[in-house]
Amino acid sequence: MSDKNHKSEKNDVLNNKKISFIGGGNMAQALISGLLGCGVKPESITVADPSEDIRQQLDAKGLNTVDPTADAKAAVKDADLVVLAVKPQVMKVVVSGFTDVLDKQLVMSVAAGLSTDILATMLGGYQNIVRAMPNTPAMIQMGATGLYATDSISEEQKQLATAAMEASGLVTWVENEEQMHAVTAVSGSAPAYVFYFLESMIDKAVAQGLDKQQASTLAMQTVMGAAKMAMDSEDAPSELRRKVTSPNGTTQAAVESLQANEVGHQIGEAMQACYERSQALSEEMK
Repeated sequence: MSDKNHKSEKNDVLNNKKISFIGGGNMAQALISGLLGCGVKPESITVADPSEDIRQQLDAKGLNTVDPTADAKAAVKDADLVVLAVKPQVMKVVVSGFTDVLDKQLVMSVAAGLSTDILATMLGGYQNIVRAMPNTPAMIQMGATGLYATDSISEEQKQLATAAMEASGLVTWVENEEQMHAVTAVSGSAPAYVFYFLESMIDKAVAQGLDKQQASTLAMQTVMGAAKMAMDSEDAPSELRRKVTSPNGTTQAAVESLQANEVGHQIGEAMQACYERSQALSEEMK
């Protein structure tokens, strides 16, 4: 399917749908930017946020805004999709202002650590819930999002959740909610791993004689190009690595150093730490 046809399909699903965001921070604004880019009309989007500055910014873009401290129900009552985009620690207090007007709306949470069971309890037993784990590249419509749905979600609602999140990047569904911890480790938190890798490459290139601009440009383009090459290739990353590693060459020397220092193992350890912290957050929120 071409990008044009895929965009049209998303537009069909989102057409005439009313979408409300509870919280208007960075992630909410990233998702909103994607929705607007897919052709969703600004007047179809409502944002409830207590910050007058944020409401003014979004008003200027033609969106509807609501002060939830005055009337949280106004953002939810007539919505088709309600996106919960507030911190986990304040979720219970925030949603208590509108649980009594939940009827057929699809509720999607982007809050880390809150399981669908916890969310259902906070929502007074409401079950039409999708849990999402996006990542920060959603801000430039290059995100990667994992989704999990309760059994109460209809196929139409699942398509709505998919279309809403695909507006900001790639989407994949998991069958088991426990897999959301792995999604957090491999995509949700993973942009920070890449930034850390870039930091290290840039610092060493500067130490080796390049200026900061040269080092940054070359490192960033290389990471972006390698990722794009891997996405477009039929070969697995391991095979792509083999093909660019000439015997006794510079790449082999670098790869052997990575292997000798067990960098692959350390990446796995970092992902495991992320996974376990995600599990712990879920337990803490019970």
